[in-house]
Amino acid sequence: MNTAIINEVKKTFIETFKKDPILIFSPGRINIIGEHTDYNDGFVFPAAVDKGIAAAIQKSNSNFSTAYALDMDSKIEFHLDKLKPSKEGSWENYVFGVVAEIQNRNKVIGNFNIVFKGNIPGGAGMSSSAALENSVVFGLNELFSLGLTKHDMILISQKAEHNYVGVKCGIMDQYASMFGIKNNALLLDCKTVESKPYEVDFKDHQLMLINTNVKHSLSDSAYNDRRSACESIAELLGIKALRDANEADLVTIKNKVTPENYQKALYVIQENDRAIKASKAIENNDLITLGALIYASHEGLSKQYKVSCDELDYLVELAKSSDFVLGARMMGGGFGGCTINLVAKNKAKAFADAASEAYYNKFNRECSVYFIELSQGTHLVN
Repeated sequence: MNTAIINEVKKTFIETFKKDPILIFSPGRINIIGEHTDYNDGFVFPAAVDKGIAAAIQKSNSNFSTAYALDMDSKIEFHLDKLKPSKEGSWENYVFGVVAEIQNRNKVIGNFNIVFKGNIPGGAGMSSSAALENSVVFGLNELFSLGLTKHDMILISQKAEHNYVGVKCGIMDQYASMFGIKNNALLLDCKTVESKPYEVDFKDHQLMLINTNVKHSLSDSAYNDRRSACESIAELLGIKALRDANEADLVTIKNKVTPENYQKALYVIQENDRAIKASKAIENNDLITLGALIYASHEGLSKQYKVSCDELDYLVELAKSSDFVLGARMMGGGFGGCTINLVAKNKAKAFADAASEAYYNKFNRECSVYFIELSQGTHLVN
């Protein structure tokens, strides 16, 4: 699957720039559990997947740089000393942001050309943005021998998203995309930015994503809202982040916050706990417990954190009513995107077909089903 897009970016690069490029593949990610906990310094449980961004990059002889988004057939030329964010929602902001953050570290890069293409389904909440940022920083580090560590690179990618894209994301997406290990999920502590890999063998079950194919416009503003609510509660508690609070701490300030914000903070504290319990369940091959934790995560995201939507809730209810699904929840920022389902392998196709039909009848819209493998993080392609 990835070979095709790698070959395509290579071929396009050579045709366009008449040079052999360096090739990079940077994966998207899923998150088994631990949602909206990363910017609260909490625990998340992501994994890199076998879909992502292929990029071809090489030094340029001209006095400007060129980036070419093959998916959108969109090409942009820019000067490294005149970078500023493009209009909101432009793909080039991911590229500009990374370049600007590298320069902010007093690293010198020359002009370059890059061609990239992805096969991460759009709007699925699988972090194509982090994959793109990582492919750019990884490629530039290689090309100009910048001596950046992978940790440096993910912080550059995250800052690019904060300062050029305007999304105050946590570190999970960039981390999972950069550090992914084949067949493993990573229990990532977002406070220390260190992770422990857990080999994932779901035996006769597998992960399946169902994309609602909706993206409600609230997502970015609601994300920044939730983030500031969490920060203000942490401040009331006199701690750096909600990661350092427990349920008893929260009770002490109950009368100082709105019931809605109390529930949001409670959700974060409980979700951190679920992420740790999920890693133990995977270690013990206890899929029943893992599935129950995944369902509980969705309940919290929907009722307490309020980032779900009718389409996501409906797909999770369908999963609950099936004997073949051990757990399901919305994944990602919310208000659309995918559910992640832990489903029996021999019934996955039947469940996918039934869910697709029911979803279409309910919303008059197709959903999309993806099967994914857990894969290696950002790497050079030989």
